[in-house]
Amino acid sequence: MLDRLPTPIPTNRSLSVRAWVAASPALDPSMTTVVCIPTFRRPQHLRKTLESLAQQLTTRRFAVVIVDNDAIGAEGAGVAAEFLRGGRFPGVCVVEQQQGNCHAINAAFETALAIFPDAAHFLMIDDDEVASSEWLELMVRAAETADADVVGGPVFPVFDNGSKQKLQSHPAFAPFYDRTGPVPVIYGCGNCLITRRVFDALGAPAFDLRFNYLGGGDVDFFEQCRQAGMKFHWVAEAVITETVPEVRTSTRWIAIRGLRIGAINYHVQRKWAQTPWSRVALFARVLARLPLSLFRAVRVALSRREALTALHPIVVALGSALAALGIEPQPYKASKIT
Repeated sequence: MLDRLPTPIPTNRSLSVRAWVAASPALDPSMTTVVCIPTFRRPQHLRKTLESLAQQLTTRRFAVVIVDNDAIGAEGAGVAAEFLRGGRFPGVCVVEQQQGNCHAINAAFETALAIFPDAAHFLMIDDDEVASSEWLELMVRAAETADADVVGGPVFPVFDNGSKQKLQSHPAFAPFYDRTGPVPVIYGCGNCLITRRVFDALGAPAFDLRFNYLGGGDVDFFEQCRQAGMKFHWVAEAVITETVPEVRTSTRWIAIRGLRIGAINYHVQRKWAQTPWSRVALFARVLARLPLSLFRAVRVALSRREALTALHPIVVALGSALAALGIEPQPYKASKIT
C-alpha cells in the first residue's frame, strides 16, 4: 500500500489533479533533463527499465517521472517507489486515473514540464524497454550538437521465444532508420527526446486524445512537429531494447498491428485534410492503395521470401480502408495488448 503525499503535483497544464504517490527524498526542480515513463500493468518489466536508467553512464543530472495508468492496482507505482525512495535517482511517480495511451503519456510530459521548469530535454522510454548504458548521454548530446527539436533512436526487439528472431526485420519490429544524422521525421516515442520549445510551440495536450485507444498519438504529434518546421535527428547508437513476449509474435497479433498502423496512417492524414475535396481525395487514395499493396506484396515476397513481411503492405492498406469506414482496433481500451 502506497502512502500518498498530501499535496497534489502543481501543474497549470493538466486537466485533472493527479495523485502524487512517491517522490525521491531530494527533489531538485532545477534539473534540465527528465526521463518520462508511462506504465500499465507491467511491474516486472518496469523494474528492468528503471534499473537501466539507474545505471546510465553520464555526468548529467537527470530526473525520472513515472506515470502509472492503472489506478486500481498501481503495481508499477509500487516498483517506482522503491527506486525513488531508495535514492536510485531523483524524480516522482504519479497515478493518472483516466485510462488510455495518450492520457498516460500526456500526464508524464505535463508533470515533467510543471515540476521541472528549467528542464530543456524530455526523453521517453516505454515500460517494457531497457536503455543501453550511454543512451541518455547520446540523446541529449545529439540534441545539443545538432540543435535538434526532436531526437529519435532505435528500439531493437528481444524475443522471449528465441526461434522468432527472424521477425526482427519485420516492419512491425524493425527501426525505420539505420544511420545517425538528420531525418525528415520520426514515428515512435518509445525512444525519443523532445525539447521544451516543441511543447511550448504546440501547446497542450501534446498527444491528441482521439488516438487514446487506437495508439498513434506519437505519429500524429511528430507529424505536427514536421508541419511546424521542427528539426529531427536520429542517433543509431542510442540503443534501446524491447522485450517481445510470445503473444506478440503470433500471426494474429502481427496482423492486428498492421491493421492498426493502417488506421493510424489514415487518421493522421484525415486530420490534415481540411476541405471536403481533400477528404474525397484522401478516400480515393486509401482505396487505390488496396490494389497497389498487392504489387508491393509480390515484390517483397520475391525479394525476401517471408510470407508475414510480404503480407504487411496488404494488411496496412486494409487497415486504412477499414478505418475510413469506421472500423479499427483499439488495443489501449480497458485491457492493453501485451
